[in-house]
Amino acid sequence: MDFRLELVILPVSDVDRAKAFYAEQLGFVVDHDQRVSEDLRFVQLTAPGSACSIAVGQGLTDAAPGSVQGLQVVVDDADAAHAFLVAHGVDAPAVQDLPWGRFTGFADPDGNRWAVQQLPPRDS
Repeated sequence: MDFRLELVILPVSDVDRAKAFYAEQLGFVVDHDQRVSEDLRFVQLTAPGSACSIAVGQGLTDAAPGSVQGLQVVVDDADAAHAFLVAHGVDAPAVQDLPWGRFTGFADPDGNRWAVQQLPPRDS
């Protein structure tokens, strides 16, 4: 039995602002943008190379905007990821070296926080 995480709901205060941030600044692909009703809008976005998408919208969650902390993506090169983020106007801390990887990160306009990790070399 496989259990695959394929969608994470992010609570946001402004759907269009969040969509622009993830699509235009981070390069996420907009998979869907559907207004189901006056009270329900669903926007699904997927990061390049990811099997898991995020959804922002109206009527998707009761969680407070910006309350999701600790999302994590893995990249091949933390320095390149940091340079990409900064070049696209995203505030990202300097890469930090830790025994379990190299990290930078970012927050979306509402404060949902992401870690960006380069995995350490694996022992053969």
